[in-house]
Amino acid sequence: EVQLVESGGGLVQPGGSLRLSCAASGFTFSSYAMSWVRQAPGKGLEWVSAINGGGGSTTNYVDSVKGRFTISRDNGKNTLYLQMNSLKPEDTAVYYCNSDLRFGAQIVTYWGQGTQVTVSS
Repeated sequence: EVQLVESGGGLVQPGGSLRLSCAASGFTFSSYAMSWVRQAPGKGLEWVSAINGGGGSTTNYVDSVKGRFTISRDNGKNTLYLQMNSLKPEDTAVYYCNSDLRFGAQIVTYWGQGTQVTVSS
């Protein structure tokens, strides 16, 4: 069974930092690209960052988090990370990790349950 379990969210003051984790199981984690997506209160889903499979040498970010967030992966621990620095109130959202897994000719998108990040003084 494929599972993605996020953790690490919480309440932080503006300018603070958090590190989110996404523990993966049930598939060959190292083979797949992984992404972070967030949903702010009352808004739609927003893609935040992605990292390629394998060594994770290729990363991408939405412009609003470039220079502040860093995505990484530890294939030995089957875990995806998002280091968030210089947090702003507009970063407040539920953060999800996800991945598109291939099963033969079919591609299925899996999501975690999400972790709440609140940036407020």
